Amino acid sequence: MVRRARSPARRQRGFTYMAVILLVGIIGAGLGATGQVWRVAQQREKERELIFIGNEFRQAIGRYVENGPGGVRQFPRRLEDLLVDNRYPGTQRYLRKIYRDPMTSSREWGLVRATDGGITGVFSPSEQKPLKVAGFAAWDARLENAAKYSDWIFVYEGRQRPLILPPRGAPAQPGGEQPFMFPQFPQ
Repeated sequence: MVRRARSPARRQRGFTYMAVILLVGIIGAGLGATGQVWRVAQQREKERELIFIGNEFRQAIGRYVENGPGGVRQFPRRLEDLLVDNRYPGTQRYLRKIYRDPMTSSREWGLVRATDGGITGVFSPSEQKPLKVAGFAAWDARLENAAKYSDWIFVYEGRQRPLILPPRGAPAQPGGEQPFMFPQFPQ
């Protein structure tokens, strides 16, 4: 039996196949790296949104408290009270809408309540670890070194008697006066 010699074109087919596989691998690795960069950029954008929205809630709660009829300082009972303040005969708004939590894409927020049941602040129930741990504005300094987004608590502290919170995990100072107590947050 006579064997035919392989033609040069036939030998190159295997080389072309290997080159295509290598090219697909390089493109896949590039797309994977791009996807990772995109995911981090998206999370950073969501963090900026959460800080903006949290501060909107904090300011709205502050305006609600400071603008109480007859000088009575009262916290809202529901977030919807910030949309339309029924304490006045006319329409009084502190927020235009209840924002979605950018971390959970839900309108459900964790609520920080005063001892009388009024809402003093909000937080995201997300258990994700934040990328940003430092470099916050002075009014957001409490957000630094948080282990998860649910530790990013946006609380109205008042103008006349500011709420001084102890560092995370530190016991409260004996004899220190605080306008209200915070509930224990889920760990």
